[in-house]
Amino acid sequence: MARTSGDIALRTREAEEASSRPKLRLDLFKFVPFRLNRLAAEVSSALAVEYQERHGLDIPAWRVIATLGFRNDACSAQFISQCTRTHKSTISRAVTALLQQGLIERVENEADRREFRLQLTKKGRALYEELFPQLLRREDEILACLSAQERKQLSALLGKIEESLDLIQTSEEADAKQAY
Repeated sequence: MARTSGDIALRTREAEEASSRPKLRLDLFKFVPFRLNRLAAEVSSALAVEYQERHGLDIPAWRVIATLGFRNDACSAQFISQCTRTHKSTISRAVTALLQQGLIERVENEADRREFRLQLTKKGRALYEELFPQLLRREDEILACLSAQERKQLSALLGKIEESLDLIQTSEEADAKQAY
């Protein structure tokens, strides 16, 4: 197919217009997913000081303890993985380490004897009870830059985003579904 001078002129004009338009680019510092991820990493690191330095726990181990700590009954490693959005192999390694340290234990699942569930031991419960007030205090320090009203607004806005993504938002809701 032969190109006409009109085709060439049109393409040249389109190319010139495209090059004169400001180029759009993604500014990561204004991109909400990037900002949320960066904030989550920083907050997680700030909280990790409380349990890493004093108790030698890494972030995945704390996530296991925290998930078991707020529950009334035992749960599966899969539940913990889904709840914390942590890869199952990472949770599995944390579970193995916590079992060896005597902080958690396996219990038989009454509904399915082939499956074991996890729960805190007395030692693990004591650690959780010691740590969570410290973590709540640290959370308050991190959020101190916000007024009480801004904290409520932040919570409401995060709830809206969680709802739009069909995320479970309360421990009661997670318990009721027996899964995350």
